[in-house]
Amino acid sequence: MVTAASHAPGVVTTVGPQFFPAGPGHPAVALAEVYPVGSPQDQSTTNLINSLRDTVIPAALHGQHLQVLVGGTTAIGNDVAAQLSSKLPLFVGMVVALSFILLLLVFRSLAIPATAAVMNLLSAAAAFGVITAVFQWGWLKSLVGVTNTGPVSPFIPILMFAVLFGLTTDYQVFLVSRIQEEWISRRDNAMAVRTGQAVTGRIITAAAAIMTVVFFSFTFTTDRTIKMIGLGMAAAVVADALLVRTVLVPAVMHMLGKTNWRLPAVLDRVLPRLDLEGGDGEATGASVTAETDFSKVSGT
Repeated sequence: MVTAASHAPGVVTTVGPQFFPAGPGHPAVALAEVYPVGSPQDQSTTNLINSLRDTVIPAALHGQHLQVLVGGTTAIGNDVAAQLSSKLPLFVGMVVALSFILLLLVFRSLAIPATAAVMNLLSAAAAFGVITAVFQWGWLKSLVGVTNTGPVSPFIPILMFAVLFGLTTDYQVFLVSRIQEEWISRRDNAMAVRTGQAVTGRIITAAAAIMTVVFFSFTFTTDRTIKMIGLGMAAAVVADALLVRTVLVPAVMHMLGKTNWRLPAVLDRVLPRLDLEGGDGEATGASVTAETDFSKVSGT
């Protein structure tokens, strides 16, 4: 078995096997070490692990009843990465679906939560693109003190996506809630979008500037993982504040017009109602109605 592994492509040398005799409750174990040509982060090392498991070891067993496992730090890392990668689409889908439902309930619209989902994915993609370019491809790595390039740890996209989606959704709610107030008051979509963007634009930009400074400060640490998270989060916030939330979202809402505020009657009857203003809107509406009726009476 060890001889077959030593002749596998991508193997420098093998050491062992070292035998451990059987004891109470466990069989005898033989441990051998295989040293690959590349580093643990190289694709060739991953290919070697897969080749040993799928081709070399089964061919060397020849039907023998032995249990041969390929372990070690690198193999465990590859297995964890494969498991997380297989679950990532499900995780992303659940986060997007839950945020879509929440925005659907808040704004009573299909277009607004759909737009928010796409725009939030763009912001997350910007973050993942930046950390891949810097930490994996080595672009401008000296600016953040990156010495060694390598693959991105699989848990980082999952952690970043959850935080970024919540942060960008918060910006979306802040922007669109102000636009919705103008829409309810004027029933003019173009004016509502312009007014809402003008009122909230500076606040969103200021909040994003603060978050960018906080996240970018993480890049001054020596820990590679913290650097990666800080740079990715800072890049996502900058892209979201300067491009997505202040340019793309208003542009899409201008383009959609009244479609922004449409909801099928079936859903409108079934879905519960959430009031961001805590009932103030209804009180204000009643007050306006009363004033209007009084003016009519006075006029007559």
